[in-house]
Amino acid sequence: RARRALLHDLPQPAATLERLAVSDTPAPVCAEDYLELAQQRLPPDVAAYLFGGAEAELAARRNREALDAATLIPRFVRDTPFTPPGGPTLFGRRHASPLLLAPIAHQRLFHPDGEAASVLAALAQGVTPIVSSLASTPWPQLRQLAEDEALWFQIYWQGDRAATERLIERAAALRPEAWMITLDAPIGGLRWRLWRSGFRLPPRAAPANLEAQAPTQRTHDLAALLALAPTRDDLAWLRDRLRQPLLAKGVLHEADAEALARLGYDGIVVSNHGGRTFDAAPASLTQLEPIARAVGEKMTVLFDGGVRRGSDVAKALAQGASAVLVGRPYVAALALEGAHGVARCLRLLRDEYAAVAALL
Repeated sequence: RARRALLHDLPQPAATLERLAVSDTPAPVCAEDYLELAQQRLPPDVAAYLFGGAEAELAARRNREALDAATLIPRFVRDTPFTPPGGPTLFGRRHASPLLLAPIAHQRLFHPDGEAASVLAALAQGVTPIVSSLASTPWPQLRQLAEDEALWFQIYWQGDRAATERLIERAAALRPEAWMITLDAPIGGLRWRLWRSGFRLPPRAAPANLEAQAPTQRTHDLAALLALAPTRDDLAWLRDRLRQPLLAKGVLHEADAEALARLGYDGIVVSNHGGRTFDAAPASLTQLEPIARAVGEKMTVLFDGGVRRGSDVAKALAQGASAVLVGRPYVAALALEGAHGVARCLRLLRDEYAAVAALL
């Protein structure tokens, strides 16, 4: 609790800049700074893993281009004083901010403390972490670190119901408040930049919680690859299997969102997986508003895809999202400064969003 309190009391950005003014290392003044610094300092193959996308990386660029092109119209004539924005209520619990920590695999690749540092920092900043199936830290350790605070868990379909059932049974050690199945990556993307880098996952960053015989895509048999993806009946089985709120991540079409609503899913994440799996996918933001219009009254709609700034958060909320997932920026901060970096990155995003809301 003392460490958590320390992280909660991070200095304001201006104080941080003043303290580091005599240092040769520039202090991050925004979350985006962590991305630039990590690009410079990470080994090239690790940087390729974090920052690379699929094929020519067009989908990843579309995410940023769509967010950059979107604008917000300020309104200044008001009857009441400005009230700082709070967080959303998701599945009956009020959140401190509209940020969620996206599930990122293999975090010990970036820092020895890995997911433990990210979870600690996120909870210190009032941000709910979503723990990955491919976490490199044992799930019971993360649950112990979080004490009684809420965690969410992200499911990768394990190729069949029996293996997925065993994954769920092991993940129950986390006592997830909500579950999230990722739909848009039944197999890995064509990661050209990563392959060119010669990247190999080191043992320290390997999944710490999966069965030894996890499903593999080392085959050129299309039927075998497609068999790794869940069917509609599998998704219905998963909904029946879990009592807690269940979301589906990777939705880009209104018809899929409506089908999930009919299956009883509680929420969706509009996402193209950060452009890491399918390079022909549209930008997440371009799909957000039509999907929110189609199902926003039936289920919770979240957004994921290129969030770097407080204004990005505001743009996603304005187009129908209840909250946003933050991915690459916090992992870059983890690589550079461990838990302190993650906490500072999230604090900067929260402060930026509050400033944008005031300016609106």
